[in-house]
Amino acid sequence: MTSSHPFTRRRVITAGGGIALAAALPGMVTAQSGWTPSRDIRFMNGFAAGGSGEFVCRVFADALRTQFGVPVIVDTQPGANGFIAAQAVARAAPDGHTIGLATMSMLTIANQLPGAKIPINVETDLTPIANVAGVYKLLVTYPEAPFRTVPELIAYAKANPGKISYGSAGIGSSPHMAAELFRSQAGIDIVHIPYKGGAPAMVDLIAGRIQMMIGNLPDFLGQVKAGKLRGVAFGGERASSALPDLPLIKQWLPKYSVTNWFGIVGPGRMPPNILSALNGALQKALADPAAQARLLEHGVELLGGSVEKFNTEIAAYRANWGAVIRSANIRAE
Repeated sequence: MTSSHPFTRRRVITAGGGIALAAALPGMVTAQSGWTPSRDIRFMNGFAAGGSGEFVCRVFADALRTQFGVPVIVDTQPGANGFIAAQAVARAAPDGHTIGLATMSMLTIANQLPGAKIPINVETDLTPIANVAGVYKLLVTYPEAPFRTVPELIAYAKANPGKISYGSAGIGSSPHMAAELFRSQAGIDIVHIPYKGGAPAMVDLIAGRIQMMIGNLPDFLGQVKAGKLRGVAFGGERASSALPDLPLIKQWLPKYSVTNWFGIVGPGRMPPNILSALNGALQKALADPAAQARLLEHGVELLGGSVEKFNTEIAAYRANWGAVIRSANIRAE
């Protein structure tokens, strides 16, 4: 995972000059598509209530509700790293009335992980609609950990092999893969403790039962500001304005660059006119100042772009993470 990743190359939509164009195009695309929803839209969220996934769902549900004039209902069905909700999307009619949130891990890692048992084929049973929200990865520890910086963590791990444990939301989840990449590049021996979701992992991290995690900034931000967790360094190409004083992991591991993102998907075989209308509506949502403010306040970057761009990004991430999985011999066991 290097800076060649599409997430780190792209220009995010900000309050600058890109907004006028971003705001103008979606309306034209939706009008040209000739499709609008005829009833409620069901927006499937496969992640725990109160987490960053549900937050992103609710921001875009509000925006789509305003644009289309129909209720957009967030249906939270957590479990199986998001695949319980994704299966509900895959089984729905491809008529635009059921969409869902999908993570980078779901679309680019899970289907390549030997031994993984996922209920759908992500390449054929889901239709990528738009990549909407980039999420900073943050390395955190519990406050009493005997290391405060990346060099201190690496030195401690080398002096105490197997003594540091890290938590994740499960095997193959983005926190697992981010920490595995850190382990391999740092040349250290740390122990993976998979949990059934990020929330129980964070409980154990705060209590000191595990020593570190590399996870989504929105999940950690409140705990870091409250002093219940210690922020150490960001995993991507830049720091978030929410914690601007923290360094980047790549200052010590130059090839390390990991981000996460949330995309929106529909059932497989979605007709082009419906796909175009939904993508256009999501681009318009990203250009809305109220939605921007909500996302940025929670440490989320604004992404966006065409369906074709999203498919290109998915392919690039699949290639990169596939190489990590093979080189580290990671299995879902």
